[in-house]
Amino acid sequence: MADRLSRALALIDAANVADPKGEALVYGQRMSEELARLVPAASEVLQVAARGQHVERWLLPRSDYPEGKVGYLDWRREQGRRHGLRVAAIMAEAGFPDSDCERVGILLRKEGIKRDPEVQALEDVICFVFLKWYFSPFAAERDAEQTLDIVRKTARKMSAEGRARVLKEFDLPEPLAGAFRGE
Repeated sequence: MADRLSRALALIDAANVADPKGEALVYGQRMSEELARLVPAASEVLQVAARGQHVERWLLPRSDYPEGKVGYLDWRREQGRRHGLRVAAIMAEAGFPDSDCERVGILLRKEGIKRDPEVQALEDVICFVFLKWYFSPFAAERDAEQTLDIVRKTARKMSAEGRARVLKEFDLPEPLAGAFRGE
């Protein structure tokens, strides 16, 4: 069992080493670290989904899609579809059964967010990784209103437990903290 998990994670890392910006490997490792911390009893499929959440993301640049919300959402949907297929192929190569390969696609496409506990756990981990490592530089490039809008969107995607944990673990200024309280 553990051998197939280790193999799948190593194959994802090997794919992400090719990232020209060198970000994908670190991102995947951060996802795995946060998952282990937040969801210590995560299934193997969830562990693989977390590590592969942005596998080879650079192969489909955001610039290939139109500016604006519609273009962004189309790009994100296509990324989720591609990640699901790529990680499923990696899992098959590592020896996972077809049912697990199908399941990872559901997680990576975020089908059933707010209804499927594993999809929601993955989304919470994604949000924690964003807040912990990427939020500050992201916010530095935006005005206060844009930043607050993104924080509200992030909070809405999270579970109640995830939002409560954010409030305990991060020292957020008002009104950003209010977004996690539902204000």
